[in-house]
Amino acid sequence: MKPDDSFAASLPRWPAAFNEVPKWVFEDADVFALELDRIFRGPVWHPVAHEVELPNPGDYKTVTVGRTPLLVIRGDDGVVRAFHNACTHRSTKLAMNFRGHTGDIECPYHRWVFDTQGQLRACPGEAEFPPDFKRADYNLAEARSASYVGLLFVSLHASPPPLMDWMGAMAGPVRDALGGDGRLKLLGYQKVRYQSNWKIYIDNDAFHAPLLHAAFRILRWQRPTGRQSRLPAGHMMILSAVDEAPDHGGLLRDPSVIEYQGGAAPRNKAAEQGPGSSLLAFWPLTAIANHLDIFNIRYANPVGLDQVEVHYAYFAHADDDADLVRHRLRQSSNMIGPSGFVSLEDATVFMRIQQALETDPSRTFFLKGYREGADLTETKQNDEAPNALWWEHYRQMMGFTREAG
Repeated sequence: MKPDDSFAASLPRWPAAFNEVPKWVFEDADVFALELDRIFRGPVWHPVAHEVELPNPGDYKTVTVGRTPLLVIRGDDGVVRAFHNACTHRSTKLAMNFRGHTGDIECPYHRWVFDTQGQLRACPGEAEFPPDFKRADYNLAEARSASYVGLLFVSLHASPPPLMDWMGAMAGPVRDALGGDGRLKLLGYQKVRYQSNWKIYIDNDAFHAPLLHAAFRILRWQRPTGRQSRLPAGHMMILSAVDEAPDHGGLLRDPSVIEYQGGAAPRNKAAEQGPGSSLLAFWPLTAIANHLDIFNIRYANPVGLDQVEVHYAYFAHADDDADLVRHRLRQSSNMIGPSGFVSLEDATVFMRIQQALETDPSRTFFLKGYREGADLTETKQNDEAPNALWWEHYRQMMGFTREAG
């Protein structure tokens, strides 16, 4: 049985202080079940693929949104669609591989066959079905989808908001972070499961970067001219400028891995010219990272209460020559991947937070820098106080009641 409003009301109240987060939201299995219903099946859009990951008719990719498996496939008509990855006969999962190519989609159980547009084409023993059986009633269930500069979003809700309204001011930076026109080509993936609740992963604030990451400090990763923005739908944007070819103190055998070759400068106020950095996090979970010459989409999804899986997808631009493609590939995986030299410490911190949740349950997570009445929608780039806006959006969607101040 799904948790409902009475369950939400039975939980301890949310702290009155706007910058505090209770520990119980990370540990309660019923809270996780409610998240699956109200967030991952709620009126939210989830990025699941870029169309260049599926270049040819019949190319497919399997993804999961919450607990719902989806089959994203380019049909023979050239259209990319997202179907529930389940046969409409007995709900058998159809595609098991992460990516592949197919003509028809055949269920292994009773050999029902669907085409790449989701239409049921054959089902053995059809003559013995009830007289009112119609194939058209058993086409694959299609998730609601919409796209922007080639990035496909899906929603499991009956009436999600219009995509562009939901994105709001994110639209321009997203376009820039995907090469200005979305004309990309896939370089490859890295996949990782972090041993933490999904909210610990996404609560990875901008304040920690120069404190935790040694390479961030050594490379003088950001100038102090950037900005962090939080949008009404819960999204986050961090746009900043980066020093070009900093002195690395001889720590890199090949300094070209941190060079900026002019292939992906985000067009924002902090980086009108020269190298830049942008991190665009869609609420609740998936993000686009565009650092120096890197095009990176981080598709994320909770695997369980204490695990989150992230697929790091790396891209080049369709017009890149072979040398620039090679540069992007080397920079992407080496700098900001799950084991990148700028970002490798994050996994350990996520796990250490998860392992320490049982200590002093009366304590809360505390976000520094908040002042009563402060505007957290526009702040400096390295600050954790704006995370409070993400948590407030979460609290409201989940229906949790805040204590009286």
